[in-house]
Amino acid sequence: MTQDKSPGKADPSMQPETTRAGRKARPEWADGLRQLYDSVVNEPLPDSFADLISKLDDTGK
Repeated sequence: MTQDKSPGKADPSMQPETTRAGRKARPEWADGLRQLYDSVVNEPLPDSFADLISKLDDTGK
C-alpha cells in the first residue's frame, strides 16, 4: 500500500506536539537554546567595542 504524499497533506508524525490547551509544545532543545541566547545577550560589552562606539559617536557630531 502506498502513502498519499500529495501537496497539502502533511505527515502527522512530523507535526509539532500540542499541549492540552491547544498550544504548540516546545521541542526539547528550545529551552537550552533560549538559555544560550540569553547568556550571550547579557554579556557585558567589551571595552574595545565601547571605545569604538564612543569614537564613532564623536565623529558624527
